[in-house]
Amino acid sequence: MTSTGPPLELERPKHRPFLIGVSGGTASGKSTVCAKIMELLGQNKVDHRQRKVAIVSQDSFYRVLTHEQKAKALKGQYNFDHPDAFDNELMYQTLKDIVEGKVVEVPTYDFVTHSRLQERIKVYPADVVLFEGILVFYAQDIRDMFHMKLFVDTDSDVRLSRRVLRDMNRGRDLEQILTQYTTFVKPAFEEFCLPTKKYADVIIPRGVDNMVAINLIVQHIQDILNGDLCKWQRGTTNGHTQGRAFKRGVSESDTPNGTSSGLMHTPTKRPMLEPSTRPH
Repeated sequence: MTSTGPPLELERPKHRPFLIGVSGGTASGKSTVCAKIMELLGQNKVDHRQRKVAIVSQDSFYRVLTHEQKAKALKGQYNFDHPDAFDNELMYQTLKDIVEGKVVEVPTYDFVTHSRLQERIKVYPADVVLFEGILVFYAQDIRDMFHMKLFVDTDSDVRLSRRVLRDMNRGRDLEQILTQYTTFVKPAFEEFCLPTKKYADVIIPRGVDNMVAINLIVQHIQDILNGDLCKWQRGTTNGHTQGRAFKRGVSESDTPNGTSSGLMHTPTKRPMLEPSTRPH
C-alpha cells in the first residue's frame, strides 16, 4: 500500500522563527545585504520549500493605487516613500502569520506599471526570516515583532547614484528621477526613515562592503540554525530577545586591535544616541 504522505510544507515542525528587520534608506543595499547573508549561509541554492532562512521585502506591500494615483506615479509625482504608501494592515497580518509558522502568500508588485500583480509568492516556514524595507521600523506594532533590527547606513550620494541607475533601468528619464528624489525621496527619508535608526540593534556602515559586520551577523544566524533557537525562545520576553546572544558576536575583543572594524552595535550601548533619544 502506497501513501502519498502530507504536503511538503506540513512536514516541517511549526515554531516561532527568529525575525530580523533590515532597514535603511532607498538604495542603501538592504536587499543586497540580505542576499549576501543567504549566500554565505548556503541557503540561496536550497529549494524555497526547505530553506531555513527566508527573505521578505516591504516593497511587496505597496497599496493598490487608484486610477488618479497611478497616473501621478507614472509621472513621478506620487510619494512611494511615505508610510501611507504601504498596505500596513496586510503587512502586519502577513508577518503575524510568519511568526506563527504558517505558509504565507506575499503580493508581487510591478515597479514599471506601479501595480500589484495577480501572481503571489509563497513563503514557507523558516527558522530565520529577514524582512527588509525603508520603513520596517516605522510602525511600532510591526517594529515590536522583530527579535533583531539591522540598519544599513550608506552615504547619501552613493544611494542617489544607485537609485538613478536602478530607475533608469526601469525606463524612467533622469529629470523625473531627480525631481522625484528631491521632492519625495530625500524629505521622506529624513522625516520617516532616518529617525528609526535609533531603534536598530546593529548599524551596518557601507552595507554589503562591510564584510566584518556581515560575517558577524551570519555567525549569529548560524548559531541559531545550529541549535540556539531553543535558547533564544526561552530567553524571549514578550516577544523580544534581550540581545544576550549577539553581545558575544560583536564584542570588541573579537576583532583585531580591539576595534569593531566598522560594525556599530547597540544591544549593550548606544554611543551614537543621547539618552533622551533612546527608544522606550
